[in-house]
Amino acid sequence: MRCVAFAPDGKTLASGSADDTVKLWHVATGKEIRTLFGHTEPVELVAFAPNGKTLASGSRDGSLNSGT
Repeated sequence: MRCVAFAPDGKTLASGSADDTVKLWHVATGKEIRTLFGHTEPVELVAFAPNGKTLASGSRDGSLNSGT
């Protein structure tokens, strides 16, 4: 795990990894919600929008991905 960000409601955690993925976690249970793909090198940055509906991720490959 290279970076983490909590959703504004505190219920979800996003983690960026050296395996080029972003994982979403349920904070209360510690269980993985889903894995997001799209980068080709390690993810260096994850951030939630203030409304918690959009997640952005940045990678060492120079790409920036976002989704709702």
